[in-house]
Amino acid sequence: MLLPNILLTGTPGVGKTTLGKELASRSGLKYINVGDLAREGQLYDGYDEEYECPILDEDRVVDELENQMSEGGVIVDYHGCDFFPERWFHIVFVLQADNSVLYKRLEIRGYNEKKLKENIQCEIFQVLYEEALASYKEEMVHQLPSNKPEDLEDNINQILKWIEQWIKDHSS
Repeated sequence: MLLPNILLTGTPGVGKTTLGKELASRSGLKYINVGDLAREGQLYDGYDEEYECPILDEDRVVDELENQMSEGGVIVDYHGCDFFPERWFHIVFVLQADNSVLYKRLEIRGYNEKKLKENIQCEIFQVLYEEALASYKEEMVHQLPSNKPEDLEDNINQILKWIEQWIKDHSS
């Protein structure tokens, strides 16, 4: 049976991982957190002193994921999306959170002031939504609110319905 590939993207702290894991457990799709994948496989290309984090080796990440993506049925979670091949995904969800909510979440993670400010600005200017629109067909890209537990439940139900419909439409 054919299964769709889904991309969850958005500023760090918007709730991609929570949504992705819950969605995977309810849909049977496979969940891949690109940050974890990179850590496990050391898929890095140096270290960013300013942001105190390793630099992702995008080409190696793409090579690492290629086979699984061509099989289908994968939920990918990452805050960037412009380096993934467009053909990989059937739908893209950009999660968004209010600044006050996002600020608290990132503060709890221990982000330094610079990193906090830049991520909040990233959210204000909808940088990742714009990136998604520039990288994928507009009709594939959907924004989802991610502020409170009810949003999570609504988003899961909405995406499960979409998966169900996609499978119906693609089964011969």
